[in-house]
Amino acid sequence: MSQRLIWLTGLGLIALTAIILLAMGRIPICDCGEIKLWTPASDISGSSQHIADWYTPSHIIHGMIFYWVLWLVLRARPVGERALIAILLEATWEITENSPWIIDRYREATIAVGYTGDSVLNSVFDIIWMLAGFAFAARMPVWVTVLLAIVFELAALWVIRDNLTLNVIMLISPVEAIKVWQAGG
Repeated sequence: MSQRLIWLTGLGLIALTAIILLAMGRIPICDCGEIKLWTPASDISGSSQHIADWYTPSHIIHGMIFYWVLWLVLRARPVGERALIAILLEATWEITENSPWIIDRYREATIAVGYTGDSVLNSVFDIIWMLAGFAFAARMPVWVTVLLAIVFELAALWVIRDNLTLNVIMLISPVEAIKVWQAGG
């Protein structure tokens, strides 16, 4: 597969994801009418609505994980083809994450009581952030990638009392003590 075809396929997958999310009734951009590069922790209503927020490190870590898993199982395939698989995985998650079932699950199992899902803009950029993590892992030594992932997890934990690890735990098998701690108790 040529580089040009890989790029066009990747862009097509991202565009298709946006179309599916719009068809699902997701809002294109934040209801506030603004597009922000960064949403600080204090702007809870803007979380998952703009280009980046405190959940962005989780998507970067997805990319790092996808790179290493795909390298382990498909190392004979070119990195561009593995990146397309990573896009497909992240796009599938973005569509699933914004389904009523997962949105309701977040509301009942986590402190995200008012969570309404991501804007299409945020979902598209979550895929792009994942690609940034994938590219980073492809170019850096494993120890640097692991160290950065740990720093991201600890920073998000400190600032918003949430991160990829807790997100997975609370989605799969909620722990009441974690929910109480996340709520500031």
